[in-house]
Amino acid sequence: MKLSHLALSLVVGLAAPLALGPAGASAQPKKAPPAKGAPAGPSANEVADGVQKFYDKSQTFKAGFEQRYWVKAYNKTKDSKGTVIFQKPGKMSWRYTSNGNRVVSDGKLIKVYEADNKQMYEQSMDKSQYPAALAFLVGGGNLKKEFKLRKLSSAEMKFEGGHVLEGIPKKPTPAYNKIVLYVDGNTYQVRRVLLLDAQGNRNRFTFLSPSINEKVAAGEFEFKPPPGTQVIKP
Repeated sequence: MKLSHLALSLVVGLAAPLALGPAGASAQPKKAPPAKGAPAGPSANEVADGVQKFYDKSQTFKAGFEQRYWVKAYNKTKDSKGTVIFQKPGKMSWRYTSNGNRVVSDGKLIKVYEADNKQMYEQSMDKSQYPAALAFLVGGGNLKKEFKLRKLSSAEMKFEGGHVLEGIPKKPTPAYNKIVLYVDGNTYQVRRVLLLDAQGNRNRFTFLSPSINEKVAAGEFEFKPPPGTQVIKP
């Protein structure tokens, strides 16, 4: 099944960066000269361990999000926003307040609804391009096992006070060829994710006001499209 840009942008990740800085920060990031040598502080594996530990103890994750999807071939950018909820094992719910789109998974089936096109894509989670970049959020996957990790300079990436990890998938995927995680330096929460594909497109998600282990409303991971919606299955 060939997915649309929305389907790929989600089933391909949560992600980010064109302009950066800690999510929700009111002040502009401090400018600093490029770092010389390896970035200071914990190693890439140590940061990954911190992220893994944080999300291993998190049963639910809620946040607002801002998405920026940049198509290199046309030099066009599309911005969207909304709210997202993850719940273990494997459940997620994206509500786009900017355009009415919806993405839902009950852990077994993923549904991607595009309001403008009146279409909904359905696919089994085990057959989707759902990325390992998100798996640790919903109770699966391991960053160190899934990716070859490298720590980037937080100063150069304009994310001072935090850690920036670059990950190259150990198992090639057509969905993306690189991820960049922007990690809170104190809590090890992932504040932003950037996905880059082979065509040079960038898909960025920034998480706003995140919270963990909050109760999720019944029916959050269920979705029935409006009448007249074309349902596309593999």
